[in-house]
Amino acid sequence: MAASTLTEVARLAGVSPATASRVLNGSARKPGKDIAERVRQAADSLGYIPNAQAQGLAKSSSGLIGLIVHDIADPYFAAIARGVQEAARGQRKMVLLATTGGAPAEEKEAVAAFAARRADSIVIAGSRSSREEDQEDNAELAAELDRYCRNGGRVAVVGHPVVGATAPEGYHVLAVPNQELAGVLARELAAGWDGDFVIIAGPEGLLTSDDRVQGFQDGLAGAGRAPAAILRTQFNRAGGYEAGLKLAARIKGEGDGTGETGRKLCIFAVNDVMAIGAAAALRAEGLRIPRDATIAGFDDIETLRDFRPALSTVRLPLEEIGRLATRATAPAAEGHDSDGPLPQSITGEVTLRRSTEAA
Repeated sequence: MAASTLTEVARLAGVSPATASRVLNGSARKPGKDIAERVRQAADSLGYIPNAQAQGLAKSSSGLIGLIVHDIADPYFAAIARGVQEAARGQRKMVLLATTGGAPAEEKEAVAAFAARRADSIVIAGSRSSREEDQEDNAELAAELDRYCRNGGRVAVVGHPVVGATAPEGYHVLAVPNQELAGVLARELAAGWDGDFVIIAGPEGLLTSDDRVQGFQDGLAGAGRAPAAILRTQFNRAGGYEAGLKLAARIKGEGDGTGETGRKLCIFAVNDVMAIGAAAALRAEGLRIPRDATIAGFDDIETLRDFRPALSTVRLPLEEIGRLATRATAPAAEGHDSDGPLPQSITGEVTLRRSTEAA
């Protein structure tokens, strides 16, 4: 059976198609109660299904939120996505997802695609890059975001602002105190450890990683300790595993060029998935945590509940970050003000567990 049209509904209700559209597609301009009821009865009798695109045009809203993450398989981004989805459901909106691998060029394409689909707002989660090779792509991403905001879109970015973005309105940054929290972690670890420290970090110029490295080094300095050696690798589990193999060689006395050999280490990986990868490499080389090395991460992702020994880390409220970022993009008319003012920064806490205890 062919779908009924708006024109047929209007004819049956005895109104114009424009009036029928205002009733069924959610326009702010609503006809009288009796007319609206007549139109709805006509639509029900004909089995008319409103067109989502027409509803969006009538409301000046598509009911869509675009979410851009580096890798949805990463538990960090999955948790933030859950928070975004929960908040979107409360706003009666749907979430469109784009994964970009952290490349600014891919993020720009995602923003353009969401804008073309008239997404009401966009949430971007993932570390920004200040690397020279990303300079041109950063500029294009910033220009695309500025254009989107000028046309009425709203954007929330988790962490650092998009490099070069200048939109004066519709642009919110939810800061994460990575540097401060990494410093607290370093001081607490230094209080119970008198040996060497090593940081497993992402590529230089990846701002989240750089902040955590700097914060940890500052914390060590504040505790009167020497700076940690730094191993730079991919900002993921595979990178952590690669670094873990090098550190296993150092711990066993084989050397890897990062310092003395044959000594127990306290390892700080700048995110939990890197810590998990490093710990797996140490186990593969016959080493045990915390007997042969201690290790800590950052984020407190959900999968740590099954990690043994329990991993020391910095806990971030990841789902709440997703909810807050989504609230930041909602206009006041949609009621987010009733939840209280939006924070400019989220909070976290150091959580020490078995992985950094003295063996």
